[in-house]
Amino acid sequence: MIHHHVEKHFTASESVRDVVIGMSDGLTVPFALAAGLSGAVDSTTVIITAGLAEVAAGAIAMGLGGYLAAKTDAEHYDNEREIEIRETYDIPEKEREEVAIVFRQYGLPETTVQEVVDGISGDRDRWVDFMMRFELGLEKPDRGRALNSALTIAISYIAGGMIPLSPYFFINSLHNALLVSVLVTLLALAVFGYIKGRFTGSTPFRSAWQTVGVGGLAATAAFTLAKLLG
Repeated sequence: MIHHHVEKHFTASESVRDVVIGMSDGLTVPFALAAGLSGAVDSTTVIITAGLAEVAAGAIAMGLGGYLAAKTDAEHYDNEREIEIRETYDIPEKEREEVAIVFRQYGLPETTVQEVVDGISGDRDRWVDFMMRFELGLEKPDRGRALNSALTIAISYIAGGMIPLSPYFFINSLHNALLVSVLVTLLALAVFGYIKGRFTGSTPFRSAWQTVGVGGLAATAAFTLAKLLG
């Protein structure tokens, strides 16, 4: 019987990473805020108002951060590519040698290395693309990523942030609302951590417990501090 070997590697898209960034902060920060306020005030209205304000501000800030990060990556890539293009004109032999160094690392015979170098440097666009990837380690950016990243992070933050706040909309008792918020948020953190672990290739249950631990610690610290100061 022939057994087919199937390799499993995590190749998460940038959108998945944006969801992870937005959702993890969205679950944790409003959760800690609501828990902290529950220890300092006796009004679900105040918690809802402050929580919604934080979710809105956090989504904008996180989304803007994702937008600027993606724009910076694209600008950096463009600047480095212009430098590489100039170098293929100004110092072509040095650039050819840099290509050769890459292949020598794999133990190829020198004759083969020179043939490959000739093939790659015969097309300037291909030559520059090779140098960008293998010399500088830079991948060509998606030109529409900045806006997509901003929207994905912001929406994920809002989705995550509404989970710990939702009990306060439907439960008048502050104590009961806090208990339900803790339960649903810790459950959401566990599920999110488990799914994140599956996506990233790490142990799902370990990822779940780590995510719950971080969120629970943040909320406990905020609640305790508010109690002490109140």
